Amino acid sequence: MASTLESLETQLEMFIENVRQIRIIVSDFQPQGQNVLNQKIQALVTGLQEVDKLRSQVQDVHVPLEVFDYIDNGRNPQLYTKDCIEKALTKNEQVKGKIDSYRRFKSYLLVELNNVFPNELAKYRALRGDDRPIS
Repeated sequence: MASTLESLETQLEMFIENVRQIRIIVSDFQPQGQNVLNQKIQALVTGLQEVDKLRSQVQDVHVPLEVFDYIDNGRNPQLYTKDCIEKALTKNEQVKGKIDSYRRFKSYLLVELNNVFPNELAKYRALRGDDRPIS
């Protein structure tokens, strides 16, 4: 699969380069450049045929739509993975903070419940099989 993707990448890079060269030739067209232009157009057609041949081998590759947003915004699509990891780490820190807060709240609640309802809390803890001391 990796060699197929590399082959596709090479074909697309060659296609982009041919389009760039055609743009240069057309923008300053000289009649003596007609043969070169024809060769570049033929190379463009051949390149598209090669890309079409590779299509069936990369059909299972799924690209997140956000990657196309990166490209549309002029950003490097290779930064997408890095940004996803950074977002995941940030979210992980937020969730960890919430978990820690709930744990502190639970221990504070148990202390307060033990102060106000010691008998009921002892029964509750006996039912749960929780013999740890309340801190």
